[in-house]
Amino acid sequence: MVNCQHAGLKAWVDEMAALCQPDGVIWVDGSEAEKKVLENRAVARGFLIPLDQERYPGCFYSRSNPNDVARTEHLTYICAQSPEDAGPTNNWMSPEDGYAKAATIFQGSMKGRNMYVVAFSMGPVGSPFSKIGVELTDSVYVVLNMRIMTRVGRKVLDRLGTDGEFTKCLHSKADLDVKHRLVLHFPQDNTIWSVGSAYGGNALLGKKCLALRIASWQARKENWLAEHMLILGVEHPGGQVEYVTAAFPSACGKTNLAMLIPPEGLKAKGYRIWTVGDDIAWLRVGADGRLWACNPEAGFFGVAPGTNSKTNPNAMAAMRKNTIFTNVLLGDDLSVWWEDGDGAPPALGTSWEAKVWKPGMKDENGKPVLAAHPNSRFTAPAGQCPTISPNWENPEGVPISAMIFGGRRERLAPLVFESFDWNHGVYVGATVASERTAAAMGAVGEVRRDPMAMIPFCGYNMGDYFGHWLDMGAKIPRPPKIFHVNWFRKDESGKFLWPGYGENLRVLEWILARSRGEGRARKTPIGWLPAKDALDLTGLDLPAGTMDKLLEVKNDEWTRELDGVKAFFLQFGSRMPQEMWRQFESLKERLKTAVAA
Repeated sequence: MVNCQHAGLKAWVDEMAALCQPDGVIWVDGSEAEKKVLENRAVARGFLIPLDQERYPGCFYSRSNPNDVARTEHLTYICAQSPEDAGPTNNWMSPEDGYAKAATIFQGSMKGRNMYVVAFSMGPVGSPFSKIGVELTDSVYVVLNMRIMTRVGRKVLDRLGTDGEFTKCLHSKADLDVKHRLVLHFPQDNTIWSVGSAYGGNALLGKKCLALRIASWQARKENWLAEHMLILGVEHPGGQVEYVTAAFPSACGKTNLAMLIPPEGLKAKGYRIWTVGDDIAWLRVGADGRLWACNPEAGFFGVAPGTNSKTNPNAMAAMRKNTIFTNVLLGDDLSVWWEDGDGAPPALGTSWEAKVWKPGMKDENGKPVLAAHPNSRFTAPAGQCPTISPNWENPEGVPISAMIFGGRRERLAPLVFESFDWNHGVYVGATVASERTAAAMGAVGEVRRDPMAMIPFCGYNMGDYFGHWLDMGAKIPRPPKIFHVNWFRKDESGKFLWPGYGENLRVLEWILARSRGEGRARKTPIGWLPAKDALDLTGLDLPAGTMDKLLEVKNDEWTRELDGVKAFFLQFGSRMPQEMWRQFESLKERLKTAVAA
């Protein structure tokens, strides 16, 4: 039995239990014995299926409702006092309406189920970076995933003490009806209410909801940064490790970069890559004047399709045990499989839609029937990753040498460039964009703006968010340098010019050299680009002229790009800092001068 000494927490749990009316209230203690009980309960109820325990020790399969397979961004709201506080890139609802609408759905929603009280820490317990939340949920699936993704139980309650601050997180599956689904953030109350979904991004409230939307609001008040960024370390042969953060929109290779394996051509240099985090970074100014970063999560909630031993062998190794697989194919031999994964599919299995599936099946239109949902997931403990950094749980975090932004552009952006200074780097991050692929809704090639990869996750007005980044620059005595990368430039025939994956270390090598004041570069209107032969291409057999194409800056195309940037900036009105417009005009002038020359 968990003994809670926090009177405010106990009162809140009683209040929410009265609203949701569960059959019982269970305080999660985080023990291994408790984990077994929860797993057995989930199996008995049909929520989990144990996989072949010889091949997949400690692993389980889960399948969600077909209407509940991804974040529901159109039903996700920032319930700030005014629409202007939420900004044009967020959905807004007044706090009064939010509580009232959600309460009618929460009313009696947990009848026939238990309410689990999950005290959790984002970041190592007791770290200066860490924030504590308490999630109340009626989903055993959520509890078991939170045990992987966060630090839970008694040690967190002990840290909370008798009156510690915590984020109030209320979640119920309710009836999983889309018409009864809401994901609400009340930043001024440090509260999250999510109802009607059991999907991870909507239901694991420590993840995007707390670690980005609520945390970004808190970070602005408390002078730090909560960012949608991976953190990785590059160890040099002498043992020195330099760390970078990187922010990419979806489908831009974020997890693959976080777990990068050095290419054959650079192995002679003796580099080693360390994974600190694959998704979220909290950054604070350290005593030495540098920016230090912490991964607030304890696990990986990764997309399965496309993950294989070529694209990400470290992720494959991390999920070999103690992992929950959601919405992939369940083989009749109690294996799991997904499209663009490893090996041939099982001869017979059950698809993510709970239908019999065989290799080669086609629908009525002759299209292949997918075995796994395109957004199917694996939840794996971060400590199981072969490249996990020895410092990944260091309570002080790790010092950051460089920050990297990137998007998916077939023509515009070169392979890599460095911003001129911090404020220019903020402009670079604010103008990140990707072109839609055939897999995304909308016209192929259409440009989607996703500043700092935070469009879905910024918990307040993004104009104010840019202002906070600018303010932070003045508060960091030794700021990291800021870069932009684009792994996705194509040639005239539509083929990728850059091989990507492990070869991206060649770009990181130049980035880190520049961060040390080394590395040869040439100045262009958009920033500093690698000078000729500045990237080590040893062992990489690229066709003649490829690097010239990868590092080309087409001034006329960058000038046309300004129209889209202007339209995006204008929507923030008076909330857009004047410095961002100054950066816009400076780039415009540099491009005009370069064209004239």
